[in-house]
Amino acid sequence: MGMTPRSCEIDVRAGGRYRVNFGEGMDFFGTYLEVTPPSRSVWTNDEDGENGSVTSVTLTEKDGKTLLVLSEVYPSKEALDEAGTGAANATHETFRQLDELLVELA
Repeated sequence: MGMTPRSCEIDVRAGGRYRVNFGEGMDFFGTYLEVTPPSRSVWTNDEDGENGSVTSVTLTEKDGKTLLVLSEVYPSKEALDEAGTGAANATHETFRQLDELLVELA
């Protein structure tokens, strides 16, 4: 399971753009709105046009551990409904891969 990027262009800075391709018709792209290393990143997901979401990831220390909070905000309830379960499924896969990487690095 999982997806492997075929190409990736990332300019990680406020105003910088990104584009990741996972194959035919599977391009994800947008703009970084906020980049505050090492604790916060916010970016747009523009592949859905006006219905695109804004994702934020915040990392904070809590009791000697790192708390990761991910938020995905859509411009309307209709845009969220239209997105369906694809983003949620991808998020589960992302965290599964992160778990594997953290075990490997420990």
